[in-house]
Amino acid sequence: MFVSVVIPTYNRKKILEKCLFALEDQSLGDFIAGYEVIVVDDGSTDGTKLWLLEQNKQLPHVRLIEQEHAGPAVGRNRGVQNSKGEVIVFIDSDLVVTKNFLNFHCRKLLQSWTRFGDRLCFTYGSVVNTANFDNPTSEPHKLRDISWAYFATGNVAIDKKVLVNSGLFDIGFCLYGWEDLELGERLRQMGVKLVKCPKAVGYHWHPALSIEQIPALIRIEKERAKMGLVFYRKHPSLRVRFIIQFTFIHRFLWEFLSVGGILNERTLRPLLAFLIRKGYSGLAMELLRIPLNRIGVRELYKEANLNNLR
Repeated sequence: MFVSVVIPTYNRKKILEKCLFALEDQSLGDFIAGYEVIVVDDGSTDGTKLWLLEQNKQLPHVRLIEQEHAGPAVGRNRGVQNSKGEVIVFIDSDLVVTKNFLNFHCRKLLQSWTRFGDRLCFTYGSVVNTANFDNPTSEPHKLRDISWAYFATGNVAIDKKVLVNSGLFDIGFCLYGWEDLELGERLRQMGVKLVKCPKAVGYHWHPALSIEQIPALIRIEKERAKMGLVFYRKHPSLRVRFIIQFTFIHRFLWEFLSVGGILNERTLRPLLAFLIRKGYSGLAMELLRIPLNRIGVRELYKEANLNNLR
């Protein structure tokens, strides 16, 4: 089989370098005839395009596609539409994979196609979160790395025809979040099965929390709320309500844990700064999730009321 790895990217040049060199260093099984890496540059302003053009000899598998800044849904669709492979692998541009990454995904797909008698499945690899930029693959697996998402494009592989039949990503998701899980709902409705592939490991790098990141994290929560309602309009089910936290249970939970908003990004700031200084940025991030979730849920209900959505 021939494999196309599709990676949308926006201003992530430094970690993208590690991502792409890891993909060049793949140990392929006999069943993989070859592969390409399609990088869709979503209007980056950090020198991504120039660097990719300069590295064409060092990165022979990479194909560059450029677009004006339009978001990952548009980028992934464009990557799929320009791909040559019968299998599509989606990863994020801040993911560093292991040497047998493609081998494990494709082997598990082939086994599953034989077992099910069709190609209505996708493989879901492991994602390990890390703040270690110099050596991201040294990070151990942690309990909080477990994901319950059905179809998250940080690390999945799927037959191209099945993917195209689903209708690809909805470009109505123009802000942050949910475009991959919404596609997952359509795949679920088609009877496409999730197959865990824990050996296909990717290390998801993101910088350790700093106080300066908080305004951007709040903005992301508000964008996720808006896109969450787009998700719910398309799939008005109880399952989707729980996925986007659009329930009274979540509303009560985050109000309770934040003591009605007394514990917020401002009142927690001294404690967060202390934890970060002491090297506990991971703990600080988990603590910050309480007010962030409260902000997100409140924004959901605010947007729902404005749009007469219950």
